[in-house]
Amino acid sequence: MKHINLTLGLTTLLTLTTASFSDDLTDIKELKEQVKELQEMTQILTDETSDLKTGFNYTTVDSEKSFSGLGAAASKVYYSQSPLSIGGYGEMYASSTTKDDGTTSNLVDVYRFVPYIGYKFSDNIILNTEIEFEHGGVANDGGAAEGGEVIVEFMYLDFLINKNINLRAGNFLVPMGLINERHEPTLFNTVQRPLTSKYLIPSTWHESGAMAYGEILEGVEYKAALITALTPTDSGSKWLRSGRGGSFKNRDPKVAGVLRVDYTGITGLMSGISLYSADEIFMADAHIDYKYEALRVYGVYTQTTRLDATPLQVEKANGGYLNASFDLLSLTSYDTQLPLFVQYESVNPEASLGNGTDGESTDVITVGANYFPHPQVVLKTDYAIAKTAGETDKTLSVSMGYIF
Repeated sequence: MKHINLTLGLTTLLTLTTASFSDDLTDIKELKEQVKELQEMTQILTDETSDLKTGFNYTTVDSEKSFSGLGAAASKVYYSQSPLSIGGYGEMYASSTTKDDGTTSNLVDVYRFVPYIGYKFSDNIILNTEIEFEHGGVANDGGAAEGGEVIVEFMYLDFLINKNINLRAGNFLVPMGLINERHEPTLFNTVQRPLTSKYLIPSTWHESGAMAYGEILEGVEYKAALITALTPTDSGSKWLRSGRGGSFKNRDPKVAGVLRVDYTGITGLMSGISLYSADEIFMADAHIDYKYEALRVYGVYTQTTRLDATPLQVEKANGGYLNASFDLLSLTSYDTQLPLFVQYESVNPEASLGNGTDGESTDVITVGANYFPHPQVVLKTDYAIAKTAGETDKTLSVSMGYIF
């Protein structure tokens, strides 16, 4: 009987001890949850206090977001937690080019620093601007020193109505090709923008006017605009590029129309066409950008025709590029990215003149790599072999770029 009583006593004591230990664990868990909640509340109060002091709530860039086809940093104001948004991008590079005769030229350039400043007057009226400083800015020394330029690359107001129609007025990027609207360095693989985006779709190409944009159907988007027209020169590889109106004074401008339609109904795919028409110029392009897991393929083909070209004027220009890349680090456990790429490009800015003369095309093969230590930061290197009329240039380049 004594043994039975002792056993019952020990069992009761063990039960009470276990219950007490269980209660202690529950209490500790509840205390941890309360501490976590207090930490979160403290952080919120700290952020709100900072906002009250500064009048500004900082918004980071979501590198996966794009508003109306713009780059991630240029889209920042649309997702900003504050009426005022400040973002931007920058890039600098070094290159070494060797010609057939063995001569070498080297270059280091603080290529671009570009702040975006946006402001929400309301949820439906939004100002977005881009100011570009190129090649280190504007020279001083009475203009005797070399330097770059400072320019307003866009300044417009958006009037957001619904997903089917929105209105844009001001100076904005012309919706042609891939890189003109999405020219931030994290969005294309090569150190330099493709030649197509220099000579054929003259990026960065911005004009003044009005635009309507939105969705036609689910997955089908459009942009339609009336803008100031190109005023191209007669000839030369930059005959289109030199005709951009930009944001400078444009006296007695002509009017051009632009229409773009994109299909985004398949995950990872954006494909479409763009059309541009003015008095004497008709430009068209087809473009595609497809991402599937670690693979990305993008490219553009474009053609421009000048109507009623005189014998010494360029009548046609054409060309394009295709870029394919694969993220090597996707095969590992690293959470950074290292896409290796190859790009083929062929451009002919003077494909034919009014007198029937054909120009020479430039064909470029580029191989290289990008390393993204952070989604907003990219380090690039590439090696390009460019052939024009039997002459070959070989260029090794490295660069760094970022968006914020």
